Amino acid sequence: MPYALSRTLAGVLALIAIAACNDKTVTNPVTPPPVPTVISATGDVAAKVAEFRTLLGDPSNGGTAGEQVAGRREISWDGAGANPFNNRNDFPAAFFNTNVKSGAVFTTPGTGFRNDSLKFAEVNANYAAEFNAFSPTKIFSPVASNVMDVDFQVAGQPTPAEVTGFGVVFSDVDVAAASTIEFFDVNGQSLGRVSAPVRSDAAGLSFVGAAFPDAIVARVRITLGTGVLGAATNDISAGGAVDLVVADNFIYGEPKHLP
Repeated sequence: MPYALSRTLAGVLALIAIAACNDKTVTNPVTPPPVPTVISATGDVAAKVAEFRTLLGDPSNGGTAGEQVAGRREISWDGAGANPFNNRNDFPAAFFNTNVKSGAVFTTPGTGFRNDSLKFAEVNANYAAEFNAFSPTKIFSPVASNVMDVDFQVAGQPTPAEVTGFGVVFSDVDVAAASTIEFFDVNGQSLGRVSAPVRSDAAGLSFVGAAFPDAIVARVRITLGTGVLGAATNDISAGGAVDLVVADNFIYGEPKHLP
């Protein structure tokens, strides 16, 4: 090999070696989120709801202001304080951390929220035969959307918080894997999604909830079926084209402030 060519190849190899030595790119392994305990039921869901409450822990802290050492929170929509907003489309998004201090604030891409004591019959008369309540008599839905988020705060404060788990009682799930809860950490990364089982009887109730070993859930996204409630929209069980689903009880761990 000619001397000049040999020197050129040696120089190229030396540059490659130097570049390799100076490459400080490190690929860190992605740590998967912890695996939650998932509880679900359809039909008579009461026993599994009770099991999920126990999993989150006692006591039930209701609307007690401030961060509690242990326990859980639950929203049943039936308290007298919500009565002024019944059967209207303007239920306050922060009601359950201002009026009732339970540490939950709602958002939706829709136009608001509706807390309903008439099975949404004023929206569409056919709905009276579609929906039932787990804890009578009120049920809940976003307006003009079938998606809502729940962000957690220290009860009665604007302080961001995290919970160990979250569960929902759904009414009238007809399509598998369409009614879901997705869990997110404080950075907006998904921790996983769980699906409510299809209803098994005429009562039409389904439940699903997931609980993690630690308080790492900063937000959940609830998807209710495949369609939006409306005067001209019927459920697939009544000849419509979409699965209409509403919610009853929300059950979640005590909101803990971010460390």
